[in-house]
Amino acid sequence: MSEETRDLVIAGSGVAGLSAAVYAARADFDPLVLEGDEPGGQLTLTTDVENYLGFPDGVGGMELIQRGKEQAEKFGAEFKHGSIEWADLDERPFKLSLSTGETLETQTLIVATGASARWVGADGEDELMGYGLSTCATCDGAFHRGDNVLVVGGGDSAMEEALFLAKFADSVTVVHRREELRASEIMADRARDHDAIEFRWNTELRSLHGSQEEGVTGATLISHADGHPKQRAENGIEVETETVDVGGVFYAVGHTPNTQFLEDTGVELDEDGYVRLQTDDDGRPTSETTVEGVFAAGDVADSRYQQAVTAAGTGSMAALDAEEYLETLERGQPKTVEASA
Repeated sequence: MSEETRDLVIAGSGVAGLSAAVYAARADFDPLVLEGDEPGGQLTLTTDVENYLGFPDGVGGMELIQRGKEQAEKFGAEFKHGSIEWADLDERPFKLSLSTGETLETQTLIVATGASARWVGADGEDELMGYGLSTCATCDGAFHRGDNVLVVGGGDSAMEEALFLAKFADSVTVVHRREELRASEIMADRARDHDAIEFRWNTELRSLHGSQEEGVTGATLISHADGHPKQRAENGIEVETETVDVGGVFYAVGHTPNTQFLEDTGVELDEDGYVRLQTDDDGRPTSETTVEGVFAAGDVADSRYQQAVTAAGTGSMAALDAEEYLETLERGQPKTVEASA
């Protein structure tokens, strides 16, 4: 059963969604924030955040999210548990079907559902994510000064992570399940030429060792001369096993944007599923999508930076764009945008 039509619904309660909620609430739009199945997003997996403006001594990821939620609630934002499973964006008011079984109607929608980092399925990763296991070298690399660390992956993002970590760690070992990298030649060459970076070819991570008190203390690797050792082990083929002492492990095997509910709508997505944003009549970037009244912010539309501070910035942009759009509706003036290149 539908509730009364809202002016604005924000899907997602990570930094982007919370920033949008603060701005929209201060503009008296009484936004409804859908917290999603994992309230707070990826930042809640980070124990310490040291690169967010205004916290010189660092702040816990969960604490930063909780502060943001309290700030949004202070100005009048409302929060509801649940995620969007299906959306009808063909006409206003938009209709949103939630995982809770409820249906919402709204004049505008901000999509801030983020992108989920892919995990590799190693034993112990659930317990140690955020405790020496990370998906963001920029966020957590400085905690590993003097450590030996592993980077799992073979694309450009893995090379970028390895090169960044080499500024802090004693050694960086890139673990890749094949003998050839997917990374561009220039990125691969930079990593290969770095004295602190080594490669373990035809190798995969089987398990992590350590505890939340000690952090990551080691890892078990498996390898096979012909690559893809996990798959071969599952088929009963003998593989080599080795345990190494490391103080940190970084996953760099990509992200999956949480845009499944947009796939059958008019919101245009790129080949990887990220929301394509639009430009205004002067060619300036906006948070607008290909559906009027639908905006996007944070990692769901950003496959490059994916930082908390950039997500917060785009969250404020989305709220400001939504505010302007709602005002055009009140004046009866249609708003047009052009697709970005």
